[in-house]
Amino acid sequence: MVKRSLEASLTGIEQAKKAFAHKGWTQDNLAFEVNLKTRQPIWRFFTGRPVERYIFIQICSVLSLNWREIAANPPEEFSESKELGAAEFLDIDALVQQVRSQRFDKIQDQCGTLQLLDVTRPVKIDDIYIDVNILEEIASLQWLEFADLQNFTSKEFDRFGLGEVSQTQMAGITAVQTYSKLRVLGKPGAGKTTFLQHLAIQCNRGRFAANRVPVFITLRDFADETRVAGQFHLLNYICKEFLTCGISDPSVLETLLLEGRVLLLLDGLDEVLHQQSKGVVNEIRRLSEKYQKNMFVVTCRTAAKALNLRRFTDVEIAPFSQDQIVAFAQKWFTAVAKTNIQDKQEQAFEFTRKLDLPENLQFQRLVVTPLFLHLACWVFHHQNKFPTQKSAFYKQCLDLLLGKWDETKAIERDEVYQGFSLPQKLKLLSQVASATFEQGNYFFEQRIVEQHISDYISDLPNASTEPEELELDREGVLQAIELQHGLLAERVRGIFSFSYLTFQEYLTARKIVASYNLQALKQPLERLVTHITEPRWREIFLLTVAMLRNADFLVLLMKQEIDALAAQDPYLQKFLTWASQKSVAAPEPAAIRAFYLALARIPHLTAYFALVCIFDQDIFLDVALDNLVMECESNFADVYGCNDAVSSALAIVQDAGLHQALQQLKDLLPDPEQSRESIQTQWQTSYPAWMERLKAIIAKHRNIQHQWHFSPQQQQVLQQYYDANQLLIDCLNSNCEITDVVRQEIEASLLPIEELSKREWQGL
Repeated sequence: MVKRSLEASLTGIEQAKKAFAHKGWTQDNLAFEVNLKTRQPIWRFFTGRPVERYIFIQICSVLSLNWREIAANPPEEFSESKELGAAEFLDIDALVQQVRSQRFDKIQDQCGTLQLLDVTRPVKIDDIYIDVNILEEIASLQWLEFADLQNFTSKEFDRFGLGEVSQTQMAGITAVQTYSKLRVLGKPGAGKTTFLQHLAIQCNRGRFAANRVPVFITLRDFADETRVAGQFHLLNYICKEFLTCGISDPSVLETLLLEGRVLLLLDGLDEVLHQQSKGVVNEIRRLSEKYQKNMFVVTCRTAAKALNLRRFTDVEIAPFSQDQIVAFAQKWFTAVAKTNIQDKQEQAFEFTRKLDLPENLQFQRLVVTPLFLHLACWVFHHQNKFPTQKSAFYKQCLDLLLGKWDETKAIERDEVYQGFSLPQKLKLLSQVASATFEQGNYFFEQRIVEQHISDYISDLPNASTEPEELELDREGVLQAIELQHGLLAERVRGIFSFSYLTFQEYLTARKIVASYNLQALKQPLERLVTHITEPRWREIFLLTVAMLRNADFLVLLMKQEIDALAAQDPYLQKFLTWASQKSVAAPEPAAIRAFYLALARIPHLTAYFALVCIFDQDIFLDVALDNLVMECESNFADVYGCNDAVSSALAIVQDAGLHQALQQLKDLLPDPEQSRESIQTQWQTSYPAWMERLKAIIAKHRNIQHQWHFSPQQQQVLQQYYDANQLLIDCLNSNCEITDVVRQEIEASLLPIEELSKREWQGL
């Protein structure tokens, strides 16, 4: 029989002491890491005394040592003459510990590392894993009315996609402890497999389910191996897995299962081919019902929830929170980036800081799953910024979901796409995205999306004309898009949406660009510019202008549409002409930068005044003077407030004439040495004339007028005009392909309506 204890050799003790010193721990620290209640086994280990086999192996594992190199006279690989037999153990706890120690290396090799996409070396799971949270309610199983979802804004859509409408979350490991039979659902790349690997490693080390033996099974491998035999038998499959660790007695596994001492981790139910799925599901049911005292955890994509497991509790992996994203980024750059520690930490900080910027909102929407978060970290690591051309990043994400992710995992899927190529899949999805987005629908009923799919299929060569076949085809394609790619998601029963709003926006823009580039059709761009005042179309404009081979035609159309917004209102034309006059001395790039800075720092700035600021390089002075008037008007009963406001303005005025005029105006304020009652009485009498003089001084020296009064309708038009101009500027600054002539023409004429109304736009 194999001895139950091991001791370290003299050379092994020296190696262990060096590794221990490198950790900088005490023996108490090491005992905690090995999950021991006392440090006595640690002391015995370092003094070369016998230590229980499984504890010896765990100590070596924590110290990153090969236990066979540390042990004195390590045992040979187990043979039939040295096999483990359940009958030899009257104590089930001893059997559990013996089996765990015998299988320790197997589990570490099987689950201890991850192969990240595009990373050439394995990464230790401890170096990258972030604890996941679980949603106990599956949104797609809820019954909601379609009208309830149609009222969602884009921000509410994102929150709904994150499972935050009415659901609470719990830690993933708590869910496993709470439910002995658990099925964990999640989107592609949500971290389901990694979660199971983490459970296996923690159990292997005695930090979770310490009285159980972890068994990790990839269901795809199980199905493939048993396909030849034509009979599914999960217990036999696990026995063969035990045999590779030298445990050939089937009674060992049987005893552990009967005593409820197994943590069975079954990964990837959705990855089993359709013709095998029924047999695999039945085998899981049979084993879980026969050995009910054990813990069972199965992972599966959310879309494959129809593969029902009786008496299993379904939960769903929640998208990452902001704190989880930050923690993942810190671990990612530490584990993957090939730089020094300080640079890694700085890059992780910059990643999270820049991710939080408003211009990176679309990246924030995507990086709530480990897959896309890893991809974003990878891109940021190489560029030290998020890509300006967001469309390239979105395409990379779609390529992953549409095929590359399955290829990297060697997953064979059922062929329900009828040989669709990647461009055909993208064309179909673009058609669905465009049609639903143009109708203002983030959510759409199943029959609607199936009709779009049917329309696409019927236009393909050799397409069937039989209604029954078309119906089967469209149902199969929808299931494939949902299950295999996770691009469409059933939000509640019978109601779908794109899994990420970003993909619906990107695919909509892609269809517009494809129609214009490939077919040279002007209509798609002409239809697009009619939405220039609608905030939800903003990202479509930015994506479209970036993807066009030449964006001249689109930006000219945008400029024409913007100018038409206020062209019919003489009063607005007068205001905008005055604003144009204010811009004459302003270098355009500096004025634009000043505008954004002012707008960000002065939240109460009205839309029409912000519109003026975009053209004045003395923006801060104009803003200060405008604030001066506002302060004095709001504090008309408080002479001290006006005195302070004028003093603040004087501190930044450099023009001698303006400075002198303001100083003289300040000298007219009541003497602060008088009594407060006398000051207030004098001020109430002189205030109206003093204010008129203040406005006259500002109008004379800075040409800032304060007599503009707009109706609610005019204010709305100005707000739209301002937002549309900002969108146009953002498009010009997006590294899109625009000729210098067109760029200069637009930048030179961003506001004066009277001149623009006379301009003849050629070629539109």
